[in-house]
Amino acid sequence: QVQLVESGGGLVQAGDSLRLSCSASGRTISSNNMGWFRQAPGKERESVAAISSSGGRTYYADSVKVRFAISRDNANNMVYLQMNSLKPEDTAVYSCAATNGPIWRLSDPQVYTYWGQGTQVTVSS
Repeated sequence: QVQLVESGGGLVQAGDSLRLSCSASGRTISSNNMGWFRQAPGKERESVAAISSSGGRTYYADSVKVRFAISRDNANNMVYLQMNSLKPEDTAVYSCAATNGPIWRLSDPQVYTYWGQGTQVTVSS
């Protein structure tokens, strides 16, 4: 069993940066592919970024490419999402998730087994 806890969200202005952290406990996540998802009010959950278990491969949604960067520290059981040049449309609850699913399905929330509770990110214009 894996427990995931996100932190680092908050209220920022457009153009600011935030770094989200996802701390895992229960067991190591070094063998799991990991993803960040977000859900805005009234909208479906969408994939933001994902990273392979080794960290060697990453995936980004078109809307965040160049601006966001996902990384992981397997030694400390952590996953990060660096968010730069934030826009009001980035406002959402951001959640991290763990999966044993294949690389080519990392944007699909259905393949993820473990989820955190989420952290709110609000970007004002």
